[in-house]
Amino acid sequence: MVDLDWKAKMVSSNISSKSPKLSNKLQVSIPAPFHIPNVSSPLSISPSASKAYDYYLRLPELRKLWEAEEFPAWQNEGVLKPALHALEITFRFISIVLSDPRPYLNRREWTRRLQSLTTSQIEVIAMLCEDENDNKTAAGTAPIVDLTSSNGVLTRESSSAEVWKIHGETTVVNRTSEASLLPRLATWQKSEDVAQKILYSIECEMRRCPYTLGLGEPNLSGKPNLDYDAVCKPNELHALKSNLFDHIDNPENATLYTTHQILESWIQTGKQLLKRIASRIDAGSFEAAAGDCSSMEKIWKLLEQIEDLHLLMDPDDFLHLKSQLQIKSVNETEAFCFRSKGLVEITKLSKELKHKVPSILGVEVDPKGGPRIQQAAMRLYTEKAEGNKVSLVQALQAIEAALKRFFFGYKQVLMIVMGSLEAKGNRAVASSDPGDSLSQIFLEPTYFPSLDAAKTFLGEFWSREQSGSRTTRDYRNEKNLKLFF
Repeated sequence: MVDLDWKAKMVSSNISSKSPKLSNKLQVSIPAPFHIPNVSSPLSISPSASKAYDYYLRLPELRKLWEAEEFPAWQNEGVLKPALHALEITFRFISIVLSDPRPYLNRREWTRRLQSLTTSQIEVIAMLCEDENDNKTAAGTAPIVDLTSSNGVLTRESSSAEVWKIHGETTVVNRTSEASLLPRLATWQKSEDVAQKILYSIECEMRRCPYTLGLGEPNLSGKPNLDYDAVCKPNELHALKSNLFDHIDNPENATLYTTHQILESWIQTGKQLLKRIASRIDAGSFEAAAGDCSSMEKIWKLLEQIEDLHLLMDPDDFLHLKSQLQIKSVNETEAFCFRSKGLVEITKLSKELKHKVPSILGVEVDPKGGPRIQQAAMRLYTEKAEGNKVSLVQALQAIEAALKRFFFGYKQVLMIVMGSLEAKGNRAVASSDPGDSLSQIFLEPTYFPSLDAAKTFLGEFWSREQSGSRTTRDYRNEKNLKLFF
């Protein structure tokens, strides 16, 4: 990345303010970057702790389901399949919460949070499905069940299908998944209202998609159904609902285990999406990459929403479970979340998107640390000729903001759930040293210094214009852009 030292040189006090050639140049005081103490890499992983984490969640088996390529022509399979797994596991989570016999459980708030989480997941899934409308090579490749081709005839093996008419004489066979838990939740008195709301959410969110999920939603537009059971394989997925620590007598065991299986499934979707963003940028598909970046931003927010579920766990039961599972910090700087190899990987991939900015702007990095990228960014913002690139660089910065917000929020959740001592990596509670691994991430400088500097100078330019500066108003002119430097 471009060295930021040139900014300090621009505003150096050594420049004479009396020089007529420099009197019109915009000078902005840019604060020195926040210095973080030198500690081990914030994304370091303890192999033993990471292995124990995978073992507890049965991640090797889950990865086999995520990575199984059963529909070679379907480009969206690797991205969408783990997202559908996360959604299906959430249905199981709802069943676990509503079946929990503990009288002190805040069942009402749990239900609200899980409803909200499910709706958020369906929104992201719909965004991923919409991509198939815009991508000509991906259109029509999803494994679907064309309900209009049966002419209203029910097949013997699809007892969950129903026939009805829309728009006069149009006959539709609406098929419902036979293996998913959602249709069963819709028939259970305790979960009927929750399931109905989820079904209506699917109906609303999938309106712009080429197909719907086929989970029993009304499907008023008569769209084809995704072959949900063939893609998601709910029976195989729910076979992993028990772990090797089920002998532990603690009601929060299933809660913790299920929460993190949902988390890891979305991390897998995020990893595949980040790889697709990089490849699309390299191919010059900036509009498609911008759409994927918006989805990735929402996935980071979704991960934060999943982590917040820890706040509803009973403190005594959870801390007892922590002791039973022997969960403890390996060293003073390692955070619990970095035991997830997937989370570490998507964090690194999100950061590495900064290297794509020069190719987006069509310039090369100045080896001398000059403002070449910043100038290109300012031209992009002001000329307004390439809206797809503006959307893309904005979305890249939105991913950074969502990433840092996730780690900041995670530290607060950790402090509330386990106490301040654990949140600080076993440091003294009174210590103000921000050198722990979580603080390093959300306190480090921006990943996109050139974009940040371009906005800083552009904002100052308009402030001068508003206050009656003599600087010409033709800010799209190349000569006037040079007044910033």
